[in-house]
Amino acid sequence: MINGTLVVEFRLLGFHSLPGWQTLLFLVLLLIYILSLMGNVAIISVVWQEPRLHSPMYSFLQNLSFLEICYTSTIMPKMLANLLAERKAISFAGCMVQLYCFVFLGATECFLLAVMAYDRYLAVCDPLHYTAVMSDTSCVRLAAGSWVTGIFTGLLPCLLISRLHFCASNQIRHFFCDIPPLLQLSCSDTTTTELLIFVLSLLVLVSCLLLTLVSYLFIVLAILKIPSSTGKRKTFSTCGSHLAVVVIYYGTMISMYVHPSSGLSSELNKIISVFYTIVTPLLNPIIYSLRNKDFRNALKKIIQRQCTRGWRPYSGSH
Repeated sequence: MINGTLVVEFRLLGFHSLPGWQTLLFLVLLLIYILSLMGNVAIISVVWQEPRLHSPMYSFLQNLSFLEICYTSTIMPKMLANLLAERKAISFAGCMVQLYCFVFLGATECFLLAVMAYDRYLAVCDPLHYTAVMSDTSCVRLAAGSWVTGIFTGLLPCLLISRLHFCASNQIRHFFCDIPPLLQLSCSDTTTTELLIFVLSLLVLVSCLLLTLVSYLFIVLAILKIPSSTGKRKTFSTCGSHLAVVVIYYGTMISMYVHPSSGLSSELNKIISVFYTIVTPLLNPIIYSLRNKDFRNALKKIIQRQCTRGWRPYSGSH
């Protein structure tokens, strides 16, 4: 505090209601973080090395994997450090930076998921024009547009919350600087701030979700017209993995942010937040890679190639 009135740092209480489980939580979450990083790095690397995967769908998947690495790295390192720390402090500036990165990356993921749904719609419903419409230039523009729009989307909530006064307490009942606990902590009138953030969340989440759902409605109708059951199964398996990620991500995000007041309990906030900050980034590599035959084959080919190169010096020395 400065003169007992202005907060210059916050304390992230995190999972303070589980004092005896901090070390176990640290180990479990560290394992999840490592697996998430390894999985998403593997996707980027495999798509980069395998020419057969140089298509718009896998290019967008690379963007999504890179985003998930940034997304988890915005929250997890600080959360892991606080599980073993006594003070669990974060500066006001650090909190605002974390908040901005979280909102910017979350919005970018919404736009990317919508773009990926549009890509699948073109591939399934308009295959004859797919190559022309989804060219390399179009692919780069859609991906770049998602990132740039996300960058600007993150500005408004961060600016609004940074202008609030925090004077009564500096204890955030969460494991990162999220919007609802910061609004609850402020001693300013947050009515206008909550309304503006609600409208922004509604525009981003609902518009992207509607675009995604409409794309998949047309995809399902197109799949039902495929005469062979094998063709139906192959087409739906490609799109089903994307749909699974969409359901998990949007379900948790909408339940958190598309309501006009921050009335959810802090414990419920934390439980919901665990899904879209920790679970989803781990599930993406599993869903997109293990359920995808082309990706599995490419991964096996790269592993075999690396093993062959590794054995050559030994075979040549005998």
